[in-house]
Amino acid sequence: MIGQRDHASGAHFAFTDRWGGVSAAPYEELNLGGAVGDDPAAVLRNRERAARELGLAPDRVVWMNQVHGPDVQVVDGPWAADAAVPCVDAIVTARRRLALAVLTADCTPVLLADPAAGVVAAAHAGRPGMVAGVVPAAVGAMVELGADPARIVARTGPAVCGRCYEVPAAMRAEVAAVEPAAHSETSWGTPAVDVTAGVHAQLEWLGVRDRQRSPVCTLESHDHFSYRRDKATGRLAGYVWLD
Repeated sequence: MIGQRDHASGAHFAFTDRWGGVSAAPYEELNLGGAVGDDPAAVLRNRERAARELGLAPDRVVWMNQVHGPDVQVVDGPWAADAAVPCVDAIVTARRRLALAVLTADCTPVLLADPAAGVVAAAHAGRPGMVAGVVPAAVGAMVELGADPARIVARTGPAVCGRCYEVPAAMRAEVAAVEPAAHSETSWGTPAVDVTAGVHAQLEWLGVRDRQRSPVCTLESHDHFSYRRDKATGRLAGYVWLD
């Protein structure tokens, strides 16, 4: 269920795989995305299961309405039951034991924490979001709350790799013009984009030194959801929080 876990000085990072949930095909099993066509009751049960496995209260997890943009929201608690979830691709908090979650199925999930400042962030970095600057925006929002990039710990989770993410040559050129590190080539020799490499390059020039990336390519791994592979599929989640 929880494919990867990591702890760093009171900061917790976790990424799910697709197993251990209750969703039926084509979302089997641990689909955590509420906007992909799955039974809402199954998604709720899956979110509860994942939270409890992580030792979290399900109602202390904040989710986003992700739209592939650069916008960031600072949060102090979960959204009110009758409130519309904002359309943002990064959330930041200075509240301890409040978990932030990001949904992906090929895009790069970015988890950030400055335990000394008590600030964490979760960002959804697909190709459009990476180009638009969602990761620098998230780090900037953390700095406004007292974080220091030199102290920030960064973890990126399972995502489609640069050897599998084929794109038209013109698109690769557009992306590389913004972030050259994202320029890539598929294993079969065609133009490609490496979003995770682009994210890590952005973190590097922002001054974030403690970085780790998952070795998992979602398109290659059948233990993970991949939109590019399957189209109708579930969503993985990345979680970050502080003690």
